[in-house]
Amino acid sequence: MFKLLLIRRLRRGFTLIELLVVIAIIAILIGLLLPAVQKVREAAARMTCQNNLKQLGLAQHNFADTNQSFLPAGGYINPSGAWENRGTWQVYTLPFIEQDNRYRAATTAAGGNLETTVNSCDVADGTFRAGGPVKAFRCPSDTWDSRALVSNYVGSMGPQCSDPICGSGPNNVFCQPATYGIPNPNPSHGNSTNNADIKGLYNRIMARIRLTGDIQDGLSNTIMIGESLPGSHDHLASNRWWGYNDGNAHCTTIIPINHLMPNDPLINTTCLKQSNNWNVSWGFKSFHTGGANFVFADGSVKFLSQAIDHRTYQYLGGRSDGNPVTIP
Repeated sequence: MFKLLLIRRLRRGFTLIELLVVIAIIAILIGLLLPAVQKVREAAARMTCQNNLKQLGLAQHNFADTNQSFLPAGGYINPSGAWENRGTWQVYTLPFIEQDNRYRAATTAAGGNLETTVNSCDVADGTFRAGGPVKAFRCPSDTWDSRALVSNYVGSMGPQCSDPICGSGPNNVFCQPATYGIPNPNPSHGNSTNNADIKGLYNRIMARIRLTGDIQDGLSNTIMIGESLPGSHDHLASNRWWGYNDGNAHCTTIIPINHLMPNDPLINTTCLKQSNNWNVSWGFKSFHTGGANFVFADGSVKFLSQAIDHRTYQYLGGRSDGNPVTIP
């Protein structure tokens, strides 16, 4: 009997203080592990993003091997002067990233060749929407509406201005050649059908940049495609990555990397804080710490720091400015 009572006493449970101590220890361990888990998660997202860019870069080269130029990007100005939507470079990328079914469906809906048919990508709008988001066009670090028909990857038009919506002067802060060392930043938005006017590799009205001959500063020294964020760019947020005027054809290197992020306070009365002021929003940016990923014209993917020298960044954006630079 005495032995039984002794066993029962030895089997008593935790006291309240002991339980609280255990809970506190567990909370501390979770607090220590959470930053590490977040770092691992971001590293994985950054790697996925780089792989996406690598595939897009290879797609441009596969196209260029056959067509002697990079993919067409944007609209078309017909003889009457009206602009037509014949798609972004991403439309023509689809067959090279295992999305050939989407491309064929859009071609069928448009009733002909997407590049030559009048307003082809407006006619095929419903087909593009029915296909849903393209996973290869989204960076997992950007959690902005995963169901949206947007893209985080944008062709570079190099160091060319994007006119602001609220006048010039101080609102046109980044398009100041004397201050920022920009080599002849015109025409605005790269709006020209003449490839000699395009400082980078893409534009929105189908000037075609050749893989050989048009990139005189060297393929490894010229930005091809980079990241941006729909949450800070009114055109990218248009929910239509196939639209030539919806942002994916032409971001500028004039705007510093990671300028005007979605978590910056947008003050409606201040032009410099508006996502529809294209002089500050039409730039490359990401949620990766300290910079953004880019794929260069040789197909290599590199991470550029947001602290990069502004002049160096312009030279990397320009394809034939005569100033090839070493990537920092």
